Amino acid sequence: MLLSHRIRRLFVAIAFLSLTAGIAGGSAVPVQAQAAIINDENAIQKAEQEITDAQKRLETLRKVVEGNVTDDSRLIDTKVSIDEVTRDLLATTVNLRPRLDEVKSRLDQLGEPPAEGQPAEDSSVTDERNKLTAQRLKINNLTGEAEDLSITANKLSNAITKIRRDLFTDRLLEHTDISPSLISDAAAAFTVEVSTLVRTVSSWFNFIWNYKRLSLASAVLLSIALALFLLAVEYRLFGRLIRRDPAIKEPAYTSRLSVAFWATILPALALAFFLVTSYFLLKTFNVLRMDIAPIVSATYSFIGLVAFVALISRAILAPRQPSWRLVSVSNSGARSLGVAILMMAIVNGLDYVAGSISEALGSPVVLTVMKSLISSAVVGLLVIYVSFLKPVAGEDGADSADSRDWPRWIVWALRLIGIGLLLASLSGYVGMARFLATQIIVTGAVIATMYIGMLSAREISAADRFGETRVGKYIEERFHLGSVSLDQVGLVAGLLSYLFVLAIGVPLILFSWGFQPRDIELWAFQIFNEISIGNIRISLFGIAGGVLLFAIGLVVTRWFQKWLDGSVMARSHVDAGVRNSVKTGVGYIGAAIAGVIGVSAAGINLSSLALVAGALSLGVGFGLQNIVSNFVSGLILLVERPFKVGDWIATGTTEGFVRKISVRATEVETFQRQTIIVPNSEFINASLGNWTHRNRLARIDVPIGVSYDSDPRQVIRILEEAGHAQEGVLSNPEPFVIFLGFGDSSLDFQLCIFVPDILDALNVKNGIRIEVFERFKKAGIEIPFPQRDVNLFMRENQVKEAVKTATAAAQRPMDKPEQHGIVETGDIPEDASGDGDKA
Repeated sequence: MLLSHRIRRLFVAIAFLSLTAGIAGGSAVPVQAQAAIINDENAIQKAEQEITDAQKRLETLRKVVEGNVTDDSRLIDTKVSIDEVTRDLLATTVNLRPRLDEVKSRLDQLGEPPAEGQPAEDSSVTDERNKLTAQRLKINNLTGEAEDLSITANKLSNAITKIRRDLFTDRLLEHTDISPSLISDAAAAFTVEVSTLVRTVSSWFNFIWNYKRLSLASAVLLSIALALFLLAVEYRLFGRLIRRDPAIKEPAYTSRLSVAFWATILPALALAFFLVTSYFLLKTFNVLRMDIAPIVSATYSFIGLVAFVALISRAILAPRQPSWRLVSVSNSGARSLGVAILMMAIVNGLDYVAGSISEALGSPVVLTVMKSLISSAVVGLLVIYVSFLKPVAGEDGADSADSRDWPRWIVWALRLIGIGLLLASLSGYVGMARFLATQIIVTGAVIATMYIGMLSAREISAADRFGETRVGKYIEERFHLGSVSLDQVGLVAGLLSYLFVLAIGVPLILFSWGFQPRDIELWAFQIFNEISIGNIRISLFGIAGGVLLFAIGLVVTRWFQKWLDGSVMARSHVDAGVRNSVKTGVGYIGAAIAGVIGVSAAGINLSSLALVAGALSLGVGFGLQNIVSNFVSGLILLVERPFKVGDWIATGTTEGFVRKISVRATEVETFQRQTIIVPNSEFINASLGNWTHRNRLARIDVPIGVSYDSDPRQVIRILEEAGHAQEGVLSNPEPFVIFLGFGDSSLDFQLCIFVPDILDALNVKNGIRIEVFERFKKAGIEIPFPQRDVNLFMRENQVKEAVKTATAAAQRPMDKPEQHGIVETGDIPEDASGDGDKA
């Protein structure tokens, strides 16, 4: 009775605790939901504020566009800002999606409100559903607003692109009437501009000389020092690449290309560094006034252009070193072409400087038009002059006096270009003429440099070509590389040269065609971060980061494998097979983790690989059964370990030592040192013998036959003594002898001995056989040859013939048996009787 009372009290306590937990649990859900709702409300308010700020920024940017429809630089900066707003809106939308999913999930958990006639639900549940529904509506509205603003931003960005395109077209196709009044106005404006320029420069120079001499000297000297330091580093690292050795009479074409390319790039980079650094320091030290800065900038550009064109023409034409020349022109032709090209660069550069001066001093537009007209016409005349040259080397080489004309198509192309420049200038399309003249000089020089660089990269990466260059020979001597390794280095060097040429040349061409640096930045950002293929966005930076993380993961995995194997398991004296299994398993796990991290870092959604997994499953069902079977079998072998590395195994077709166990196959080395790759499924699905599975102890059986005249007991005793006397034979279990039976020619025995290591079985067998042979010989025991009784059946006439032949042979002397038709017993074929033989 007392026990039942206690049980009843226990049940009451359990019921009370359950009711308390239920009340607590029921009250906890609304508290957690309320906290989630509050967090969602904060996130929604943040997104709402971001969308409001984006709307204000777009409105401001729209006004900037409307007020700067003729300023190309300001328009491109505004476009970049608009694209930033678009990305911010996209980020806001993406941040709202998880919260929207959480709200929908919670609403699904709460379910629909009770229908009419059903019991009413708790008021807290109703309040939570209402708040969640309001949040969902708010998030949907914010997402719609963000998408509308993104569409507006894209339209504004496209409008800027159209404005810039129209602005470029208008400037290019702008027409000016060429008349005597225009020329007179330009002459008058030129006189005024010259006096203004002299006065402006004189006043600026006097001010600098009196108050900014130290700043001017510091800026110039510092920029010169930095440029010289860069040039020294370049020549220290790449001096071999630009040195033309006069002792080499016929340098390889690869060497000529390489020298021409690097002899252009390295000095050009040093000069560009000096000009940019000098201009930056002059601006930083407040040496340049607002009216002088554009003139100095244009002058620096002029110096850089002329120097670059001079370097590239010298690199290609090599007027003083015909053996290093890249084109087949004569010495006089090289000099004439070099002068003509340099003159075109100087004329075009002076036009740019004169235009910058007119813009800085506020000169009339008519003066700029006249300057561009004159420079374009002069460039056109120089191009026509080049078409009349005879620069092609004669049959006797560069020194030949009978130089030949250009190929016909080059002649007509040059003349059409020159006439086109003249017609465009004189007909009033000065902007187009100036643009074409500039592209002939600047773009032509850049394309020529890129072409040399591409040819150099192609020659360097060609098979067995890198070793012919001086750099290749230096690397070969310095690092003692073989031909294959040197060829691979050349392939990498060629690829890097391609990338370097494109990275330098493409932006320069785009700049010369009127694109702004922000255009290049925007395109580069889109290429490396926002490549869209359908609904998939690919980021090259993300992919590169994923590959880098995957490589780092593999390196860390290999280091951990080496540390675990060499420092932990080796010191713990873990079995070699266990070490191999653990090391292999760690390698696969580390590679899998590195792969997942790399894929995630590359921005690839792992859930999108479900289709690939389905296709892989289908492939397994149709044609990959063996691969999957071997893979699973390899995992079983690594875990179950029926054999390990170093074991002596025997299968139906293979016997040898296990050298490596991988996931797909196992490497077995036979006793003939042949490596056989055995699929893992064969070890799982077939019988497998392992001589060293648990230990190396093994029994060796040596069969021996003696003649029937021998005493079996004496033979058994001698064999046992030989087994005990042999080195390497265990005394426990001790050797024993089995009398196998009566053979055709001998009494058959088997000596059974045990050795501690099966790998020593061959040496022990050899020793046993020698010992038994010596003891049998000493005891007079014969080891018989195989014996056989042959019954020969012959017909009667054959018997008579044989008797007659034998009688005749016996009556005369016999030197050689075969001369008298007598055949020895050992030479009689078994089927000579025609009836066969019987044993």
